[in-house]
Amino acid sequence: MATLLGAFMAVLDIQITNASLNDITGALGATIDEGSWISTGYLVAEIVVIPLTGWLSQVFSIRRYLLVNASLFLLFSIACAFAANLPMMIIFRAGQGFTGGVLIPMAFTVILTKLPPAKQPIGLALFAITATFAPSVGPTIGGWLTDNLSWQYIFYLNIVPGILLIAGVAYAIAPKPMQLHLFKQGDWWGILTMAMGLSSLEFFLEEGNRKDWFGSQEIVRAAVVAAMTLPIFVVIQFTNKQPLLNLRLLGRRNFGLSMVVNLATGLGLYGSVFILPLFLAQVQGYNAMKIGETIMWSGIPQLFIIPFVPKLMKRLDLRFVIAVGLSLFGVSCLMNSTMTSQTGMDQLMWSQIVRACGQPLIITPLSSVATSGIEPKQVGTASALFNMGRNLGGSIGIAILGTLQSVREKFHSSRIGESVSLGNPLTRDRIDQLSQLFSSYSSDPVEVQNQAIAQIDRLVRREANVMAYNDCFFFMGCALFLSALLVLFFKKVKPTGGAVGH
Repeated sequence: MATLLGAFMAVLDIQITNASLNDITGALGATIDEGSWISTGYLVAEIVVIPLTGWLSQVFSIRRYLLVNASLFLLFSIACAFAANLPMMIIFRAGQGFTGGVLIPMAFTVILTKLPPAKQPIGLALFAITATFAPSVGPTIGGWLTDNLSWQYIFYLNIVPGILLIAGVAYAIAPKPMQLHLFKQGDWWGILTMAMGLSSLEFFLEEGNRKDWFGSQEIVRAAVVAAMTLPIFVVIQFTNKQPLLNLRLLGRRNFGLSMVVNLATGLGLYGSVFILPLFLAQVQGYNAMKIGETIMWSGIPQLFIIPFVPKLMKRLDLRFVIAVGLSLFGVSCLMNSTMTSQTGMDQLMWSQIVRACGQPLIITPLSSVATSGIEPKQVGTASALFNMGRNLGGSIGIAILGTLQSVREKFHSSRIGESVSLGNPLTRDRIDQLSQLFSSYSSDPVEVQNQAIAQIDRLVRREANVMAYNDCFFFMGCALFLSALLVLFFKKVKPTGGAVGH
């Protein structure tokens, strides 16, 4: 329970600043564009540390490794609240990501190594809460704290759970001696190329759309570094006698296919939490709290569904459960692909509830299938790869969706503009109607006509934006349905077929 609490905090902190970014950047005297590094710094540090957790937990022991990182995570969280400027905030957020990134795979590892096989489905169901529920409620909690207290409280929020995490780990996990001799056997070239490659890839994905992709020298450099170092890292892992990560696990049918499905799940999970708030803010003009209340409908129902998942896993084929979960998630995205400019919280509630019904049916059985037959000594690698896959899927998804929204908005704007032209009698009639309306505010006929044309231009852009958001949800729905088809190729396993306990 302590390690699960730590994983929940770490996942929550990925999203929690997004709803409050305006307030944070305003207080620190930074622009929104500069403030994007508040999230990017966290994600880059997190993606780098996750692959290291399996090895470092062996070197320092699980108990000591968790205690140190939980304490540092708590300190960095408090430091974020006291940041006086943007560079300080980015450094503290990176520290949060580097220590919080440890808490996610370590919770997964503890479940697979400390629980007996019969209890692992329950442990994995609880882990699913951290993976799916935390991103859903992150914007809600962040918005509420910012609107009712101040943005600093989104960091103070970690204090009580952090203390409980430290106390729980200190009490429940038995101390073991450190194995510092493993440092000499460390895969240092693998660590170096992994850190350079993954951090460059994460920067490329997070900042690419904002910086116009290959129109930016920074993005080009990041792409080149990632393209050069990641293949070298893979080669090192296959040739080194004691690699950082045993990538041969990806050759196992269930684990390899589960990783692909996990990437698609991350795309849908983080992509929907990214694209829906943008739609609500841009089209509906919702504030952070209102956005949070809308997204909340995809989170709260999960708490009532997740307790029943282990029982379903015992009675039904795990492949069927995963396929149903992915299909429901895909259906919720398709329900959102027919939005209009009038779509708000009342209309979106039902698609959010369908999503809430689907998500718990994915992570728990997928984790069980992925770890089926994994040897105890490979649990660290399996945990790191599995959790890194979901986060990487989220980053790839957000990069694709951000670009897709921008490209499709221009496409739809151009197509609508072809019909809404001065040569169209309906357009001229509408300009005349709007001109009569604006004439009560101004006596200048040129100004009145310009106002009428500007109003039509805003309407065209609004509708083009709505259609672009619909395309994004359609893309996510298709990706989830395709991943549901992959489930057919899984080998059948029992829900207790996870990694062998101690």
